[in-house]
Amino acid sequence: MGFVAAPAEAGGGTLRTRMNADIRSTDPGTNRDANTDGVVAHMVEGLVAFREDTSIGPMLAESWTISEDGKTYTFRLRSGVKFHNGATMTADDVVWSFKRWLDPATQWRCLTELNGKGFAKIEAVDAVDPQTVVIKLDQPTALFLGTLARPDCGQTAIIHRDSVGPDGKWVAPVGTGPFKFGEWKRGQYIELVRFNDYSSRTEARDGYTGAKTGEVDRVRFNFIPDSSAAKAGLLSGSLDVVASLSVPDLDDLKGRNDVRLSITPALGLTGILMQTTDPLLRDVRIRRALALCLDTKEIVDVITHGTARPNNSALPLGSPFYGAVQAEGYKQNIAEAKRLLTEAGYKGQPIKMIANKRYTNVFDSAVLVQAMAEAVGLKIDIEVLDWATQLDRYNKGDYQAMAFVYSARLDPSLSFEMLTGPKATQPRKVWDNPQAHELLRESMLTLDAAKRQSLFDELHRRFIADVPMIVLYNGSELAALRNNVKGYAGWLFPQPRFWGVSLQ
Repeated sequence: MGFVAAPAEAGGGTLRTRMNADIRSTDPGTNRDANTDGVVAHMVEGLVAFREDTSIGPMLAESWTISEDGKTYTFRLRSGVKFHNGATMTADDVVWSFKRWLDPATQWRCLTELNGKGFAKIEAVDAVDPQTVVIKLDQPTALFLGTLARPDCGQTAIIHRDSVGPDGKWVAPVGTGPFKFGEWKRGQYIELVRFNDYSSRTEARDGYTGAKTGEVDRVRFNFIPDSSAAKAGLLSGSLDVVASLSVPDLDDLKGRNDVRLSITPALGLTGILMQTTDPLLRDVRIRRALALCLDTKEIVDVITHGTARPNNSALPLGSPFYGAVQAEGYKQNIAEAKRLLTEAGYKGQPIKMIANKRYTNVFDSAVLVQAMAEAVGLKIDIEVLDWATQLDRYNKGDYQAMAFVYSARLDPSLSFEMLTGPKATQPRKVWDNPQAHELLRESMLTLDAAKRQSLFDELHRRFIADVPMIVLYNGSELAALRNNVKGYAGWLFPQPRFWGVSLQ
């Protein structure tokens, strides 16, 4: 694969978008949050990246091979890739970057995944020649490339040494991305500047890989916490793009001739958690009765106004591992729900369900579930907490039931891992099933896609049978654009991408 340098005269203007809060830093994968990840993804890149369908594609790597034992990865680097300071990227930069990530002093978010405390340990990173890097692991794992690509890991970015000072402390990202660091006014905005010597891949834009051309001179992320102020900015023309809209915001903007809407399926997960150690809910018949009394499609249509589809699987609809087995979920059956409750000896004991109003979809889910449960005699009382308190209760496993929302997981093993584990040591985990633990472990070790599919199929069947939670839907990424914005496209991961986007 060659490269295409973005012409200096391409595009123009400043694209102005909204973020609901300031970023935490410009150091990828360390002092971070979701907003930070979204901004730095425009400035840095890794060896590999996620495609639209959550599979792994090449980025700074031209290609790679995996040894027969699954423990040695040999990456061939693309030639002619430039850093923002004009230096040419070589294998030596890859080795330096990995050494920094694996240094505990860096406080890389994903260090424990790859230092022997997680699913594998990186034993060596060596430059064979200027275009070849070899990474050796202590054991095979299906999660290695996906971990390197994770946005919350900073995409394990390959950065230049100039990103840090002589003391090793972070200065600013000197990466290889289509935009470079411009100006950061804390609490107000961060502005990125087009990198005119960017070396783009030639494939079509595909998730975080493929072509990335800067079509505008600058991208300014304005920090605007209030959604009403953001909508007003969009309608006045002081903002070009507002991402992460709520459904009510979307409804307010429908029908306007100066604004276009972007609705894209996303990976987040909204559902009802049930504490399987609770004296009442430890009875699977009661949990199943709750699942069978629900009209999931009606719940999803009401909450999302038709912008999302129901899904009872832990795997999101967009996953390449989502198939016919995952499509099998709960079908509303009032008679069977009542029979199960009678068999379980349920006498109308109240079930306390925690919700919050920070995420309106969470509260609305609880209310609709409460109403449908009443039809089969299940009594649910809703307790509204602030989000921080609910999250603390979740982490401690201190609840009977709760309506909850999970952020996106891009690997199917991680979709199950966020739910599955021993409650004794990880009380936040929803599903504590020894057989599921072993199936999940196997899915993390094998590189064979067919075997992984079989494991995920079996995990789904057991998940539906055990009913530790009721997954309702994955939701959508909603954005509004001024009509002069061209080339914008949402994707499964809930972060906007402003490469390939122009103002006309």
